Amino acid sequence: MIALASHLPDWNALHFLRPEWLWALLALPLILALALYRQRRSDVWRTAVDAHLLPHLLAAGKRRRARLPWAVLLGWTLASLAMAGPSWRQQAQPMFQASAPLLVVLDLSSRITATDLPPSRLLQARAKVGELLRARQGGQVGLVVYAEDAYTVAPLTDDGSNVALYLDALSPDVMPRDGQRADRGIDWATRLMRQIGALRGQILLVSDQADDEAALAAAQARSLGLQVSVLGLGTPAGAAYRDGSGQIRQAALDEGSLRAVATAGGGRYARIAADDSDLHALGVLDAREGAAAQRPGEGKQWRDEGFWLVPPVMLLALLAFRRRAVLAAVLAVGLLPWMGNVQAQAPPAAASQPVQGTLWKRADQLQHQRLAEGVQAYRSGDFANARKQFEGIDSDAGWYNLANTLARQGNYDEAIAAYDRALALHPGMADAVANRAVVDAARKRKQSGGKGQDQQKPPQNGQQKQPQNGQGQQPQQGQQNPGQGQPQPGQQGQPKPGDDRNPSSPQPGERGRDGQQAPPQVEDAKAQAQADEQQRQRMQQAMQQAREGKGEQDGKPVPGSDGSTPRQREEQQAVEAWMRRVPDDPGALLRAKFQLENERRKREGR
Repeated sequence: MIALASHLPDWNALHFLRPEWLWALLALPLILALALYRQRRSDVWRTAVDAHLLPHLLAAGKRRRARLPWAVLLGWTLASLAMAGPSWRQQAQPMFQASAPLLVVLDLSSRITATDLPPSRLLQARAKVGELLRARQGGQVGLVVYAEDAYTVAPLTDDGSNVALYLDALSPDVMPRDGQRADRGIDWATRLMRQIGALRGQILLVSDQADDEAALAAAQARSLGLQVSVLGLGTPAGAAYRDGSGQIRQAALDEGSLRAVATAGGGRYARIAADDSDLHALGVLDAREGAAAQRPGEGKQWRDEGFWLVPPVMLLALLAFRRRAVLAAVLAVGLLPWMGNVQAQAPPAAASQPVQGTLWKRADQLQHQRLAEGVQAYRSGDFANARKQFEGIDSDAGWYNLANTLARQGNYDEAIAAYDRALALHPGMADAVANRAVVDAARKRKQSGGKGQDQQKPPQNGQQKQPQNGQGQQPQQGQQNPGQGQPQPGQQGQPKPGDDRNPSSPQPGERGRDGQQAPPQVEDAKAQAQADEQQRQRMQQAMQQAREGKGEQDGKPVPGSDGSTPRQREEQQAVEAWMRRVPDDPGALLRAKFQLENERRKREGR
């Protein structure tokens, strides 16, 4: 009796695991009406014989067919309830997870530039996250940043060194808008955890303050089996900082609000420390600690009791047994191999048609892919393919890279027009202005038909001639200014993709969060200006010598070379090295990525 009672349903706990199947019950009236209509229409005796005489005239088979609609109705109801998954009891479920994933949610608002933690909160936060990635044992780890909105820097991965690659690029400048919405950062981390199906996990919020909405988001994450801990960034005294609008404000550590978030999320709070004591206090160094924190009732799962309704449905299915039904089933099974053979013999899709791997991509993702393919073709010297990829991308990045490609092909007029289109979409784009001036100078020299320019041959073997800046050829390498070095890709004044408008390779000349050009970091401006002036004078002298036709020995091609003389190669390298004077900006890729994501969210109304 006790064993039987354990199988009886507990009506108070009865619920459905898949309640969406209950919508199928709405089709019952339609099925019943259709079955009755077909039955009455097929029975011609009802129009000729009185109803009270029909039972004496009709055979038993007719009466059995009269009960068929009701059997179908009952079978549909039972099948719908079985698919809905009725459940009223739980059973033990072995759930073993050796480690819990960790998502670090870092505050990248303008408040992180405060200097109460020397040298700054930003550098302290980078160092602490890097220390966490190096010391954490096991488990997946990812990185999310937030300001006005939250974005994924690195998804959950088993290799923390991949996440550490992005740390140097983190700064408030990469965020599309300034703000401090910790609740959105926690919600976004919760969403990433649910996407991977994590039964439990840890979220580490790194910030200096939070609000009530962040506490509510932490409580919601806790209800889903996640643990939200907080690392306080800053000091109670605080320090001044400049917000996104340029106003001077004060940023102080609000430990009360951060403790409230940690309490709501079922986690711990600790203030940032010089050693790893804060990470030990938070319990984020060992992934097994997060796995041990289980919510109540974990380890049990509601049992699907729908299988009890399957035998009645199978009995009712016997009423529909017909020879023709068996024949149809045999034919259907026999057609399966033939259909698979036809599918295998289908011709492959044309290269111009979208393949299965691109059907799911959005327009911005396809544009990003075309930009990346165009940059790759450009760098390999395939300018025709690069031009094909860049054409049709109506954005500042598309027109800018198309102009660079046209310039490398010698189409200076078209290149200048493309630069103008890029500047119309993004006024004040520093790289476009500089490159346009270089190409315009090259176009004027080409039109003037100078003797020195006519004698120069275009580089061979894919070494395209760079548009000059109108100041002449370069001297030999031995005369280069210290720090010029070998050519590096993507520098100011060189029409080559790979700057901040090229999302595949972060390069110099990046834009700030407000669309302004990031100021170059020059340690000694006066010495730098003097070095530039000396370099310009040497370039003018070299150009003058080339125009006067001096150095006949230098004008002889080297046997077995690409057609250019050693002096020409040295001069070209010097020109490229002089153009590369803008410091690198590692945050360009993240800035472009977050900007695209922000535009997509605006289109979706989020």
